[in-house]
Amino acid sequence: MILERSMDPSWLSNGYVIGDHAGGHGVLIDAGGPPEPLLAAIERHRLTITHVLLTHHHVDHVAHLEALRERFGAPALTHALEAEHLDAVEGRLGDGDVVESGDLRIRCLHTPGHTAGMLAFLVDGRECFTGDTLFAGSVGGVHAPGSTSFEDLRRSVMDVLLGLDPGVVLNPGHVGHTTVAVEWETNAFVRCWRGLDPEGTEPCTALGEPATLVVWGDDYDGGHKAWVRWPDGRDDLVPGSRVDR
Repeated sequence: MILERSMDPSWLSNGYVIGDHAGGHGVLIDAGGPPEPLLAAIERHRLTITHVLLTHHHVDHVAHLEALRERFGAPALTHALEAEHLDAVEGRLGDGDVVESGDLRIRCLHTPGHTAGMLAFLVDGRECFTGDTLFAGSVGGVHAPGSTSFEDLRRSVMDVLLGLDPGVVLNPGHVGHTTVAVEWETNAFVRCWRGLDPEGTEPCTALGEPATLVVWGDDYDGGHKAWVRWPDGRDDLVPGSRVDR
């Protein structure tokens, strides 16, 4: 299997190319990273690109979509709920759908939370592209355009992504990769969801409102993300920059 990544230096968002073998077929996953490294990898490995697969519609993941579609003449596919926000999409995907490209078999996993139609792509049961649902050491937020709920994101992380084989490599929408096993054991949010670490009780101010800080965790950009609980008992995930301790 061939796997190459390109990351935007400002957004820290990734674009990937994955191929079955040199001289074979492949797909692009997301279109937020600079295209040049991916184009060089495609040429070097002599790949025929059959699809552009999109985890979700946010601009940092689709910025170069038009250019890549025009370059390869490959259809762009995403979940129907994400396609509503994009003009340049030819096909809709749902949970459990399978995309084939040469010898690659790519299963779609619906992982709502960060957006309603977020998809993860499990390639040959070995590499999973998680979009903005799960990062190395962190989890996605639920305040971006099109987000749903804390409960959806927790379920997508715990029941879907971390329900995969422990050896599966997770390739997030931002920054570096990790594995199911590593996140299961070390991710601060996951450990608390598992009941391994206690919930915090520190009073704080989040988004300008009083709250309780349940988990103060890392985020992919070197900052922090917070799991907070509002006075009415609702749980939420907010950027650390919006929390005053």
